[in-house]
Amino acid sequence: MEATRPLRWYSGIAVVVFGIVPVVMLILLVTGGHTPGSVGLLLIGGIPLVIGAGVLALRGMRDDDPEAASRHLHLSLALVAGADLLMLGGNALIRMGS
Repeated sequence: MEATRPLRWYSGIAVVVFGIVPVVMLILLVTGGHTPGSVGLLLIGGIPLVIGAGVLALRGMRDDDPEAASRHLHLSLALVAGADLLMLGGNALIRMGS
């Protein structure tokens, strides 16, 4: 069994659950008028981070070299965490401030 196999699964799940779902959630909140409009500005930085995380996760999943795959998958997880911090943390701060 390859050592990076679980990491491949977990990074794919993380991109979907912690990357795509929060983006869709914030888009629906902003377009529905349930949150301040300035939260939409957070999506400008969050969406490219999630797209980059998705690209790196796909590269890591398809890579045959376990070391390179691990590097791509770890960077993908870091980008998802950064996008969550930006979007969800920024949303919380904006809501507390208004």
